[in-house]
Amino acid sequence: MPELGAHESVSGGLHLAFERIKQVGGDALQIFTRNQRQWVPAELKTEEIRLYREAHQESGKMTVASHGSYLVNFATAKEELLKKSTHAFVLELQRCQQLGIPYVVLHPGSHGGDGVEVGLDRFVAGLDGAIERSETEVEVLIETTAGQGTGLGRSFKELAFILQNSRYSSQLGVCVDTCHIFAAGYDIRSIEKYNETIKELDDQVGLQRVKFFHLNDSKKELGSRVDRHEHIGKGAIGLSGFKNLLNDPRFGDLPMTLETPKSDSLEEDRENLKTLRSLID
Repeated sequence: MPELGAHESVSGGLHLAFERIKQVGGDALQIFTRNQRQWVPAELKTEEIRLYREAHQESGKMTVASHGSYLVNFATAKEELLKKSTHAFVLELQRCQQLGIPYVVLHPGSHGGDGVEVGLDRFVAGLDGAIERSETEVEVLIETTAGQGTGLGRSFKELAFILQNSRYSSQLGVCVDTCHIFAAGYDIRSIEKYNETIKELDDQVGLQRVKFFHLNDSKKELGSRVDRHEHIGKGAIGLSGFKNLLNDPRFGDLPMTLETPKSDSLEEDRENLKTLRSLID
């Protein structure tokens, strides 16, 4: 059975995310190790690391991933933005190493109008530079995207290019976001379309490279290329698409976290996780 969880707030301390995921009945977790809208956040304190590691141990060592900053863009042509992105991502990788977090999920960035091929080349070079400077063993999971605007990562072929051309390919994997792939044009609603999508994922990327899922329904229609998350079963994907995925034995032991809208009560996470578990045969 997949490990189902959610992205939880670290307000008040990183370690408190484990209490929040426990409250909603999750057994996998995604967090931001620092404010994702700041270029140079504060360093981790020794006490902060200790509390996090203790809470992780008490959780039964559930799978945890960090989501990299939305500011980071290795596909940019702007030298200053690339410099800031590199510094920020090096710090992210080093924080995860300190905390014992095995995965950082990262968007492939935006080429800014210079074209997909140019953008992919720049992304690979920038990512490789950051991994080299970080001197860490944290695995970077490139996330599928909806392909809004000049964003990279809407096709499995684009992700395959990154995996195949990076000097650190063995340190890279993929995070599949259900809303994103649906908005990019990959249908998973019928079992036939689902199988077609997963076959293409396998052909291009290789299922062994898929390490993590984001489970989000989509407010927008198939192929819209608009990234708008919706509660499970309330959007254009519907329950059938999630049922297909959750009962696929090839992904039976992978972590899958929600990124659906939520309030401070966390009730939405409870309901979405309950819905997901009801779909498992």
